[in-house]
Amino acid sequence: MTYLSPTFLDFLWGVPLAFAVVVFIHELGHFLVARWFGVGVQTFSLGFGPELVGFTDRRGTRWRISAIPLGGYVRFVGDQNVASLSTREALAELPEAERARLLVSKPVGQRAAVYAAGPFANFLLAIAIFAILFSAVGERVIEPRIDAVIPGQAAEAAGFEAGDLIVAIDGRRVESFNEFQRIVSTSTGETLSVTVDRAGTALTLAVVPQLQEATDPFGNVARRAQIGVQTRTAPEDVVTVHYSVPAAIAKGFGEVWFVIEATFSYLGKVVTGVESLDQLGGPISVAQAAGQAASLGFLSLLSLIAFVSVSIGLVNLFPIPILDGGHLAFCAYEAIRRRPPSDRALEISLRVGLAALLTLVIFATWNDLT
Repeated sequence: MTYLSPTFLDFLWGVPLAFAVVVFIHELGHFLVARWFGVGVQTFSLGFGPELVGFTDRRGTRWRISAIPLGGYVRFVGDQNVASLSTREALAELPEAERARLLVSKPVGQRAAVYAAGPFANFLLAIAIFAILFSAVGERVIEPRIDAVIPGQAAEAAGFEAGDLIVAIDGRRVESFNEFQRIVSTSTGETLSVTVDRAGTALTLAVVPQLQEATDPFGNVARRAQIGVQTRTAPEDVVTVHYSVPAAIAKGFGEVWFVIEATFSYLGKVVTGVESLDQLGGPISVAQAAGQAASLGFLSLLSLIAFVSVSIGLVNLFPIPILDGGHLAFCAYEAIRRRPPSDRALEISLRVGLAALLTLVIFATWNDLT
């Protein structure tokens, strides 16, 4: 199948929508839980920098769209920066009634809930999108039967043959060829025990997926683990399966877990040297993917938004001080030590976290450009 290149219009509507939905839901999670606990919210911003347009609600929160569309933030009353950090000296100067609305004045459990609410909202968004797609649109399923074995690759050496029906991998039942591909793609360098049905006889074959360059229909080149098998993709070989709402929600949980599992698997392989960091994408890659998904239609873009939402939620849980995970680490420290970190420690950690985050963004952007 040949895909047309995305047009400027695809990028014009697809990219802002993808970023806006993911960021808005993340910040809305923080906002709603903070309001629930009586925390005053000063600003709800999509983007950073100068305000382009905005309004102030009846509770005094300024809702704004800002000039730099790379994220967003919720600033609570008393915060001295967008990282939600404040010094004790500054807080002591506020009136008592105002201090009661401060996030820092709340119990450590409530503060942790506010920080965790953003990533949690991202996961809920992804589950909801996947559930809607699985129930309303359905899932395209291809029987996990091998149609051809590519000569000279891992599958041939392992003894796979055309006509083999893949039954299970490492004891886990495989329902479709798509599922088989996903398991293989996250198993670089691992020995997989694959059970196949060959003309009614069950066989177990050991194969090690190897990284290979693959080109998608848009011409994007990436390295992914493969074993060298193909299946039939004619229309008569593809079945669309619709799920009940409970089953669709369960499938949504499964999709979110797959993204989380695949992310940690990749990071683990980077540490061990099996994978390299050149596969790490940044804002440009996300924007490119959004434009390409938009060119295929709204449902494709919706699916991409779900995957990006999981990734954003997961990254924000990393224990980097400027991120939600860093705040949760501070809350854990306070819960264990029965006292918060010093203002000096918070200031230093914020600078270190900001430097680490900027380094990561620059590195990922460099990967995008090269």
